[in-house]
Amino acid sequence: MKCRNCHNEVTNVFCDLNSCPPSNAMLSAEGLNQPELYFPLKVFVCDQCWLVQIDEVEKASNIFNEEYTYFSSYSSSWLEHSRKYCDMMEHRFSLNGESLVVEVASNDGYLLQYFRDKNIPVLGIEPTANTAEVAISKGIETITEFFGEKLARIEKISGKADLLMGNNVLAHVPDINDFAKGVSIALKNTGIATFEFPHLCELHKNIQFDTIYHEHFSYLSLTSVKSLFEKFGLELFDVEQLETHGGSLRIFLQKKEYSVHPVNESVAFLLNFEKESGVTNIDYYLGFQEKVDQIRYEFIQFLLDARKKSLKVIAYGAAAKGNTLLNYCGVKGNDLIEYVVDASPYKQGKFLPGSRIPVLKEKSIITTKPDYIVIFPWNLEKEITAQLSYCREWGCKFVLAIPNLRII
Repeated sequence: MKCRNCHNEVTNVFCDLNSCPPSNAMLSAEGLNQPELYFPLKVFVCDQCWLVQIDEVEKASNIFNEEYTYFSSYSSSWLEHSRKYCDMMEHRFSLNGESLVVEVASNDGYLLQYFRDKNIPVLGIEPTANTAEVAISKGIETITEFFGEKLARIEKISGKADLLMGNNVLAHVPDINDFAKGVSIALKNTGIATFEFPHLCELHKNIQFDTIYHEHFSYLSLTSVKSLFEKFGLELFDVEQLETHGGSLRIFLQKKEYSVHPVNESVAFLLNFEKESGVTNIDYYLGFQEKVDQIRYEFIQFLLDARKKSLKVIAYGAAAKGNTLLNYCGVKGNDLIEYVVDASPYKQGKFLPGSRIPVLKEKSIITTKPDYIVIFPWNLEKEITAQLSYCREWGCKFVLAIPNLRII
């Protein structure tokens, strides 16, 4: 395949997770009688720009469709993260009623609602119709399209964004050059853009292979992101390390021609950290598969041991992370994991792709009193264990598989 950033021929394999359905392609009861489409899930690394990536084996338009089931507003910790970001950006960059804040992949309005409440004009761009409809119902103007150069040139956007932001969107973009060019077009000359994305170094260190799925086309380091945006006249002037999603980066961009903001020393510091860690050396990426397979074996053994002892195992969070884990471990049906609980009504009553485990409401936990609850979205461990603390009354324990098997 060709690198989606620099177009170099890419042959180095970082991780091979075999084949599975798209991780957010939830099934209805009627869909259980239909075959599922499986696609290869193999990750490559470019030895020129160091972008880690999968091939676009399933089109983005098919993944991000009107049946997309991820709604951002069902995590209280994520909402709090978004509110704090809004407060910080308002004060740091003096955003007001004359500013325009544009969010790419605005989902259900989870973030823009906080800017709107401050009377700061907002515009959402969201390709999935069902999540966009929720945002629109909140009074948030939303364009239901994919973002790129073509959309950025429309009169409503071109050259008008004081702040253009995207949380966990860069990884979802198959044509990242088109996306980056769109950012440069949509920004005012004095505007800024911020993007948050899981940091490749954290994925590597903590063996977060379950964050690999078909809708994540890229796995990003600061090194690879810098080379991407520089091609379109965008300068990195700050970067923050965040705890979200198991360790993320928040980057700040501006038009280099205008350079309104001085470049913070954090940029050079983190680039040097990545270089010293080995991000720009192919040896850094070798041996990851063996660590992934060890997690796989440990998790399968836990499930089999629990089954032999007639212990009831369920899971919490019908997240894409869990689907990658289940499918790579070959879990099919609900004999090893009886069901999964999820707070989102858009997932309840459906079945996980591949494994076909049913998704139920939280009240099912009280009825069945499981012995173990596997937490699939491990990045929300504190939030979920606090929410389900009542389960300890009958001796229930929580289980996490990443980066190694833990029973708490």
